[in-house]
Amino acid sequence: MATTADIGLFSPWDYVVFAAVLCISAAIGIYYAFEGRGKTTSTEFLTGGRSMTAVPVAMSLTASFMSAVTILGTPADVYRYGAMYSIFAISYGFVVLICAEIFLPVFYRLNLTSTYEYLERRFNKTVRILGTVIFIIEMVLYTGIVIYAPALALNQVSGFNLWGAMIATGLVCTFYCSLGGLKAVIWTDAFQIVIMLAGFIAVIIRGVMVQGGIQTILNDSYYGGRLNFWDFDPHPLRRHTFWTIVIGGTFLWAGIYGVNQSQVQRYIACKTRFQAKLTVSSSINALAAVTIEDLIKPYTNLSEKKLSWLSKGMTLSIFAMIGGPLLGLFSLGMFFPYCNSLGAVVGLLSGFGISLWVGIGAQIYPPLPERSRPLPLSTEGCSFIMEDANWTSTTTSPVTILSTVLQPEGSSRPVLADYWYSLSYLYLSVLGTIVTVLIGIIVSLLSGGLKQNVNRDCLFGRQDCTFDILCCLKSDKNDNIEILEWKSHNVQGHDNPAYTSDNLNLSQINMNNK
Repeated sequence: MATTADIGLFSPWDYVVFAAVLCISAAIGIYYAFEGRGKTTSTEFLTGGRSMTAVPVAMSLTASFMSAVTILGTPADVYRYGAMYSIFAISYGFVVLICAEIFLPVFYRLNLTSTYEYLERRFNKTVRILGTVIFIIEMVLYTGIVIYAPALALNQVSGFNLWGAMIATGLVCTFYCSLGGLKAVIWTDAFQIVIMLAGFIAVIIRGVMVQGGIQTILNDSYYGGRLNFWDFDPHPLRRHTFWTIVIGGTFLWAGIYGVNQSQVQRYIACKTRFQAKLTVSSSINALAAVTIEDLIKPYTNLSEKKLSWLSKGMTLSIFAMIGGPLLGLFSLGMFFPYCNSLGAVVGLLSGFGISLWVGIGAQIYPPLPERSRPLPLSTEGCSFIMEDANWTSTTTSPVTILSTVLQPEGSSRPVLADYWYSLSYLYLSVLGTIVTVLIGIIVSLLSGGLKQNVNRDCLFGRQDCTFDILCCLKSDKNDNIEILEWKSHNVQGHDNPAYTSDNLNLSQINMNNK
């Protein structure tokens, strides 16, 4: 057996670097707390006074959902299922257009602090509260996983105390968020994304050097069957195909970047709406213990490695299950003027219920390998020994892990497991959005939605598109006449009504001439 030193425990310098990152993050919060002392209102605290520019906000947006789950889970997913994952880049292009041209302009124009304030303006307070509660559920589940995953990874590779990592990270995040407000959050995110990118680059360079060059890596990937970029199979039960990634990925990430409060709050911190659009293109530690330690770990016989797989596998499913219905709710408000509050509530609850049904069923009865089509694994050559584990060649599958986690022993798979529950996790968001919109429209039409008066400011219009904004700017420069001085002109002792405003009234001029 190897000693604990073989695990790779942190050296004093490692602790110094780890502490420095946390201290710098805390210092940013302290700086903005003093910088805005005595002159920061609650709105300025939450929106940054709408004084931010595109670059730091874009960096913050990138960092906010580039969690340890992304960093740890994406390489594992690509190795397990192939390079098809890279097609998400196509869906990101559609997400940029949807968020920048549809949702963001409406939120920015209404000068909102919370996206769920929009729901009250468009519908009523009940819809706002319901949307807020569902959002809180979504972020509680997500935050628990993203705090637990990096702490678990750090514990496994370095021996760093699991609870120490969670508590330190959670306390520092709470500290700088509470003191500095959104400005501190944005600049801390910008700092942290630089650290993450530096780590990515270092790992890539080291990997290329060890492997013998980029060409060697590509050859190994090709002969290992990992370069499977294109699969146009339209079957909705397949985990990853071109269609599931482009269509499902667009709905999934539009729900995250289009209507998620944590993202929209950063958009509206920008100085102008155009700056906010540029950012598109360019909660804490105890929740983890409740989710993993108290609800799953006591009832299953799982290693820490399997718990890590579970954490990484559940994250996107959470956003798909809950984000889809919320995306459908905001779509009802912006695109369907006849949708009323009753239709919004019933549609949201219906979409939420359907998404949870399918999503939870898929966790209990994971798709069979012929649906997910995992690639063969080989860890040949990884013969190093840790204290409590002897690494040998293995073909352990994430599907097997999830089955071990949640599926009761000796239970048979119901018919729904191989059809309804086997729906690609990326289509959960599509399903939730479509059900919410369709049910919302039907209920609204049946309950007199066509007779209601709607605040037109809450609806999406042509004026919100970038093309129209640019046309207006050009028109303003070429056609607008600047009035330097205004004087009232009298006609028979009375102010001439033709000159009482900036816009000439031709009909009144003609009457005066007569």
